[in-house]
Amino acid sequence: MLIMDWKSFSYGVLTIFILLFAMTSFGLAHVGKVNAINGDTIASDNSLSNIPEKCSVPAGQDIDSWKEHLGHHSETKDCLKYFN
Repeated sequence: MLIMDWKSFSYGVLTIFILLFAMTSFGLAHVGKVNAINGDTIASDNSLSNIPEKCSVPAGQDIDSWKEHLGHHSETKDCLKYFN
């Protein structure tokens, strides 16, 4: 009976490991620090949580066009420092 409990426990652990591996490979779960938005890197001294609201990329917006938009306005040109 003790062997059956150990076997169930190891199958449970193995199942959780496989699910986490599948989720990270499809980008549904992140392990470690996220350093990029849509392939563009963020300056290493700033994290995603430190980007002001006026500088953050709106949902559905392409990052390249957003950076171009930021550069056209004098009040948001300083936002470009958050994107490398």
